[in-house]
Amino acid sequence: MPVVSIEALERLVAADRASGQTIAFANGVFDLLHVGHVRYLQAAADEADRLVVAVNADASVRRLKGPSRPILDETARAEMVAALRGVDYVVLFDADTVGDLLTRLKPDVHCKGTDYTVETVPERTIVEAYGGRTAICGDPKDHSTRDLVKRILG
Repeated sequence: MPVVSIEALERLVAADRASGQTIAFANGVFDLLHVGHVRYLQAAADEADRLVVAVNADASVRRLKGPSRPILDETARAEMVAALRGVDYVVLFDADTVGDLLTRLKPDVHCKGTDYTVETVPERTIVEAYGGRTAICGDPKDHSTRDLVKRILG
């Protein structure tokens, strides 16, 4: 599935819901894709029938991670995530949080990595307000792009 606009994604999710499918939602930067990302997304895909992944746009990454990031541009990062088994839809977003996307899509499950607990997920109250649930997915957070870059630079 190619990367889609939010408007197209809303239509796709509505059609999936109409056919009885459940929706999981995951998000992240996914700069220098690594095994931690893969395990997170595979676990998120197990939470529902369809998996939507929101990938931070370049401007958002710079605000969150600093001027030297992202390493790979948003188009490349989104395309790599879209190619992973279990990922049904990918959308780019430029906000600092996914609150607006969650409000618009209302996924059944909002999936976050193990660097969070359900109580520390920033968007938890948004998800609870529309009746969704939050799930912590993936393996322990002992993989990071920051550590990979340090290893590469030696």
